[in-house]
Amino acid sequence: MRHLTKLTERIDERLFRTLYSRSLVYNTCWEDPAVDRRALGLTRDDVVLVITSAGCNALDYALLAPRRIHAVDANPRQTALLELKLAGVRALDFDDFFRLFGAGFHPDVQALYERRLRGQLSPFAREYWDRNHGWFASRRGSFYFHGLSGLVACGFKAYLTARPVLAACIAALFGAGSLDEQRAIYAHGVAPLMWGAGMRWALSRQLTLSLLGVPRPQRREIEAQHAGGVAAYVRDSLEYVLCQLPLATNYFWRLYLEGRYTRSCCPEYLKAHNFARLKAGLADCIEPHTATVTAFLRGATEPVSKFILLDHMDWMASHDREALAEEWREIFRHATPAARLIFRSAHRRPRYLEAVTIGGTSLIERLTFHERTARELAREDRVHTYAGFHICDVAA
Repeated sequence: MRHLTKLTERIDERLFRTLYSRSLVYNTCWEDPAVDRRALGLTRDDVVLVITSAGCNALDYALLAPRRIHAVDANPRQTALLELKLAGVRALDFDDFFRLFGAGFHPDVQALYERRLRGQLSPFAREYWDRNHGWFASRRGSFYFHGLSGLVACGFKAYLTARPVLAACIAALFGAGSLDEQRAIYAHGVAPLMWGAGMRWALSRQLTLSLLGVPRPQRREIEAQHAGGVAAYVRDSLEYVLCQLPLATNYFWRLYLEGRYTRSCCPEYLKAHNFARLKAGLADCIEPHTATVTAFLRGATEPVSKFILLDHMDWMASHDREALAEEWREIFRHATPAARLIFRSAHRRPRYLEAVTIGGTSLIERLTFHERTARELAREDRVHTYAGFHICDVAA
């Protein structure tokens, strides 16, 4: 039985690596930049390193006018998406830009792409979008139903189409005018219909989690902390979002359900006045890089004062501990004094913070953590899918 379990884990890991190495994983960022802004305290003097993901949050941080933002991702398709957004900021008017990245559809995307965007892209990005710009071309579909996470969203949309009563309850939930109304609709309409055996089964499949960018090591961390497993953890997280946070401004889950943003419920970079500021020059501070964090830092020519590391260290801690230690060595080498870092984890207190040592000293000793602030901000996180949100400074 133990041999079978290890074989299953190896298959799951190979599947995750294959999917990640050949696909756009994230078509939108799943980290709340409003929380990040408060945690980071960005200033005009800051040099920022952020893992690119879909590029949304790099554009959000640019609105605070830091000196430079290095957007770093090992997956070149994520870099290609950020390049496309930056090309759109520079070459398009707001209405065309919003049609692409707000509605996920533009009726003239081919002409728009060929005449105004394609020439600004790097060779890889150009080749990628030559093949995939049609993702924006479906009037009934959306760009946001493409990529790996988009496939899961598309599947959930099909599920709701087959269950019109549940779909109507969810629509009413997102149209509620108060938290009390949200709670009532959820308790009496959504919860009894949504959390059946089929949903629990789907959320427990590693394939579903891999499509969402969640490798098996993160799954194990969730299962270790939550008696009900992944499905129960997802239910608890979503119940918090739907019953404790106002949905009127929750563009993350609205996008996942509807496949498009609205002009009143969207990321900051998709608002007309902010788009104008990015176009006027604020976006110019963003420099995309296709590299690991370690590789980027080894070639960096300036120190970094703010690091936004998302959750990638969970996977590294399980599969390549030495690579994780090397990444932290490079972070310490290139961080300014008292540089601030934020990262997320499937674990409230990741074990690698004590297990990874640099020069004989554990990470937990080399970093100064702001645990109370992190807990307070985590309660306001509109995504709310990570058990751990961590804010720390390089110890003086």
